Amino acid sequence: MTIGLEARRVEPAHGGEAGALVVLLHGFGSNGDDLIQLAPHLSAHLPDAAFSAPDAPSPVMMPGAPSNARQWFAIDRIDPVELEAGVRSAAPVVDAFIDAELERHGLSGDRLALIGFSQGCMLALHVGLRRAAAPFAVVGLSGALCGADALEKEVTSRPPVLLVHGDQDPVVPPQFMLESARALSDAGLAVRWKLDEGVPHSIGPGGLALMQEFLSRAARGAESSFASPSDAL
Repeated sequence: MTIGLEARRVEPAHGGEAGALVVLLHGFGSNGDDLIQLAPHLSAHLPDAAFSAPDAPSPVMMPGAPSNARQWFAIDRIDPVELEAGVRSAAPVVDAFIDAELERHGLSGDRLALIGFSQGCMLALHVGLRRAAAPFAVVGLSGALCGADALEKEVTSRPPVLLVHGDQDPVVPPQFMLESARALSDAGLAVRWKLDEGVPHSIGPGGLALMQEFLSRAARGAESSFASPSDAL
């Protein structure tokens, strides 16, 4: 399953063996070079964490797309049915990659954090809630929870979740984050969310700061209490 999945990796800041693994899943048309840039910003808050940002398995077959543009699944439009089908098709590849990276570092599944942006957010939410061992954190940026109707009967783990979405996002509607937060809380997950003012389809400094604090707390087990989706950060 992991054949052909190249990855960018950053070893723990403290220089020793990894005590945690952060897997970063990029968005449509990007690659692992994109989100691995978060590692220096997060490593001070997770000094024992190794970071891994894989390239999605498929090239983007669109006129004018750069040769290094990748996709987890093909997408023509923001359609809930199409998105759910795509996420389900890509999830086994992501799961296999995570398993291999955890084995590489000799870590158990509860020492995993998943961070995903846009299409990668959709996969992080899908995969993270269906693993045998709950990750210690899942962060979804500018994306959506796909297949929310099936979540309650399919969920096998309930990690704390942080959702951040720019309120000026022209690609993925910000409303998707609010709907996702509601569905996650209805399924019994501890979810925190932030509508980031003035931010388009990207990660703003406010969202980054929230991510740093959230991951640091989650790694210590301090993000397990339930947060209502009616209470924004």
